Amino acid sequence: MSPIAVVLLLAAVALVVAAEWPRIRSRTRLDRGSRGERARRKSHLRVVENDSDDFARAVERDLANLPTIDPRERKKN
Repeated sequence: MSPIAVVLLLAAVALVVAAEWPRIRSRTRLDRGSRGERARRKSHLRVVENDSDDFARAVERDLANLPTIDPRERKKN
């Protein structure tokens, strides 16, 4: 095997490892600290319930305000 082929092979392996590093790290449990960090970031979030009525009213209002085109009013060429 020529030295150029060896260098290209090593470069390809390094590129694949660099591209797949997040997946490799998560499978090898090297990111234990980041899980706690993620939990801390999400600790202030909460689930909002029963806003479906407000959402439905907002959608109906927005649909009512949309401009409409009557197909009979179109110009015929």
